[in-house]
Amino acid sequence: MGRLVAERMGFRLVDEEIVTRAAENQKVSVDDLADVERRKSLLTRILREVTLGAATGPAELFVTAYAAEPQPDKNSLRALIRQSINETADEGNVVIVSHAASYALADRDNVLRVLVTASPETRVRRVVDANGSDEKQATKSIGAEDAGRADYLKRFYGVAAELPTHYDVVVNTDRIPADQWSEIVVNAAAL
Repeated sequence: MGRLVAERMGFRLVDEEIVTRAAENQKVSVDDLADVERRKSLLTRILREVTLGAATGPAELFVTAYAAEPQPDKNSLRALIRQSINETADEGNVVIVSHAASYALADRDNVLRVLVTASPETRVRRVVDANGSDEKQATKSIGAEDAGRADYLKRFYGVAAELPTHYDVVVNTDRIPADQWSEIVVNAAAL
């Protein structure tokens, strides 16, 4: 939908460039910035705790050697991403998808915050149709995406539960044909 809205309005579409821009502006690795956005597995979180000094005995020597390189501060990296979102918005005439930009830009009057959603059944069907995966795989994939989004919102913005009231427009794509999704958003942006 972001691409369609951007095309209809003559705006730029921005997604992963947010991370690239933040990295270039602050001389930080794109990989470090992208990593701060990713949801960490249980194993990754356990290893992180070990590197922070929770280990004892021989494992501590390995972990200390592994963690010897300075690690970027996660809060600073998150701030860089939010700053990049704001700088991109300052340029105007842009549709930003991903990175929970609606939360970063929530206090702005010149921003239309849009949530595009569908029922779990519709989402599963779309994944099956698009990827040729089976229903069980699609359900698992959607569950992982939803968990990742919830984790991201909590880590970046302290959002315990995403609500429709966090947005100006909510488009439920269950019943609205795909060719009309962008029209709804473009019309709302013109108001």
